[in-house]
Amino acid sequence: MTIRLAAAVLGTPDPRGLARFYQRLLGWPVRDDTDDWATLRPEDGGTGLSFQLERDHVPPVWPPEPGTQQMQTHLDLLVDDLDAACALAEDAGARRIGGYDDPQELVRVYADPAGHPFCLFVRLDR
Repeated sequence: MTIRLAAAVLGTPDPRGLARFYQRLLGWPVRDDTDDWATLRPEDGGTGLSFQLERDHVPPVWPPEPGTQQMQTHLDLLVDDLDAACALAEDAGARRIGGYDDPQELVRVYADPAGHPFCLFVRLDR
């Protein structure tokens, strides 16, 4: 028996729109594309991302605050050019919400158009 993660699924009021955002960011082709569900998969068949319609989606608050919608998952995206990746994310519709620098990595935290946090980071220990 084998078990393999096929995709992480993000809830959104606009599956097609959020799929297009991540398609632009990651360069992966769209596989499924309906009003209720959209899917991206890398060309190599690896783990992808899916987007499910949630009409009453409430974006998480980051950093977390008591009594607010909490983040339950986020995406970490390793990049080779942090400045270029940040510019692309912002141009595609992301909003910067934080970040930090440490001796091992530089991290920039963004919210996608549906409010899901994700991190763009570059490793310094190459």
